[in-house]
Amino acid sequence: MSLSMYAITVLPMAHSLTQLQQILEKAAAYAEAKKIEPSVLVNARLFPDMYPLKRQVQIASDVAKGAVSRLAGQEPPKFEDNENSFPDLIERIDKTLAHINSFNANQIDGTEGNTILLPRHDRTSSFTGLAYVTDFVLPNVYFHVTTTYAILRHNGLEIGKKDYLGDVG
Repeated sequence: MSLSMYAITVLPMAHSLTQLQQILEKAAAYAEAKKIEPSVLVNARLFPDMYPLKRQVQIASDVAKGAVSRLAGQEPPKFEDNENSFPDLIERIDKTLAHINSFNANQIDGTEGNTILLPRHDRTSSFTGLAYVTDFVLPNVYFHVTTTYAILRHNGLEIGKKDYLGDVG
């Protein structure tokens, strides 16, 4: 059986971002029902030195759109990072899902040995395609989606493991 980079990259990221989108929709309804100013939740943090919810969503989006673009040898699209509401964040996830789902297996499969250069704040990291996906991309997407989940759960949103995982198995 051969490895499908598309199957281990695009499919799990699309699933995770879809679940994130549903969680954000529940958060918007929760804020309205509880008469909580939505910006309180959008800017909530688990701890003062951590990014707020909106930045967690933006980073999950950036990592996902960057991954498929780089694997396919394209420049990732730039989003403005100006989301300040649940509808803004949900729209960003829509745009991210549209972007990652615009790629097909032929564009992604076979990239496991390719060199992927990732510009960072103070340096450029170099990965093989497979290490990029398994050691950087998926852990980052999952971390930021999980942190968003945790921020909302900590603030009283009644969500559980099924909201995070969705219908699997």
